[in-house]
Amino acid sequence: MVVSRRTLTAGITGVLGGLWPLGKSAAAAAPAFGLDQLRLVSLSHVNDPATTNVFPGDPAFTLETIATIPEDGFYLQFVREGEHTGTHWGAPGHFNEGEPLADQMEPGDLFRPAVKIDVRSKVDGNPDYGVTIEDIKSWERVHGRIPNESVVILWTGWESRWGTPAFPNQDAEGIVHQPGFSIPAVQWLIDTGRLGRRGGTGIDTFSPDVGIEETFTVSKLVYQRHRISLEILANLRALPATGAWVLAGGPVNRNGAGSTANIFGVLPPGVHADES
Repeated sequence: MVVSRRTLTAGITGVLGGLWPLGKSAAAAAPAFGLDQLRLVSLSHVNDPATTNVFPGDPAFTLETIATIPEDGFYLQFVREGEHTGTHWGAPGHFNEGEPLADQMEPGDLFRPAVKIDVRSKVDGNPDYGVTIEDIKSWERVHGRIPNESVVILWTGWESRWGTPAFPNQDAEGIVHQPGFSIPAVQWLIDTGRLGRRGGTGIDTFSPDVGIEETFTVSKLVYQRHRISLEILANLRALPATGAWVLAGGPVNRNGAGSTANIFGVLPPGVHADES
């Protein structure tokens, strides 16, 4: 996905401008740096039928070459996939009837401040771990309060399993074992405004839900109002714990549940990945 300078300028000015006190002019609210000083890092896996894990029961992902330069003068593939194949973002209507779908979302809903919580040590040896309120409070004691309407991203380390059966991590009965948010933790993030109206969650697994939680209660809570979920993220080592934004882009389907996506971490000047 190519992000035009005009689009990025509008997004930054519009979204960041909302954080300034009332009475500030648009010029005063503009970031005090050039757009060429922003650094973009990809948080997406490459979609490849040979390696892309699909959620159990979702349609298979296929790529078929239907035109070649020697024969047709151009190259083209036919893509068949579910909307939530590979790295993707989900719209509120994915789990909640009557909530906005992909074509009803605004650009600002997909460009949000982000924090990353490293839970790799918690997950190690416990694939069914649900991140707790205390885990989040412990992170805040080091990094400060999570800004309202943020995307709260869990770095579980699961991306290292990508392209293997260890990613879905199903047991003999087909149950998926993956870490995620506990229900109380997400309810707390909502009740305290940290997710707000248009924040959300992110994770490097299939879902913000713990895999064995088959009611998808966390997803139902997250996917309300204009909140989104970023899923199957990659390269989270490159995203700092705080100070960055996330930008999700992809095809917008009519009545879409979301979209397979190229998701970027947007790092302002002076913000660097600080995790080992």
